[in-house]
Amino acid sequence: MNEDLNFVDDSECIAFILKNIDPKWNATDDEIQYIIDLICEYYVDTEMIEDKDETAEIAEDDMLTYIMAAVRKEKVFDLAEDKVAAILDQEYAYGKKTGIYE
Repeated sequence: MNEDLNFVDDSECIAFILKNIDPKWNATDDEIQYIIDLICEYYVDTEMIEDKDETAEIAEDDMLTYIMAAVRKEKVFDLAEDKVAAILDQEYAYGKKTGIYE
């Protein structure tokens, strides 16, 4: 994982996700932005971006659990776990495409 997440263009990431996510999810820009923000919170809270000399492995199940706990607690959007997982999958695909993830 690239340690400098500040270079990520959220609007490009959102557009990529919307283009590639299954239309049945009816994902909105705001929902996707919310999940992107939670991904960043996950990285900070788990200190995955603290050590710039090592490559971090992302525990996808842990990330999904973390994000779903936040979704349920904050109640900003009513998002089912499978929809969040689909957004995470496409965020990862975007990251691979742009070099954020190796």
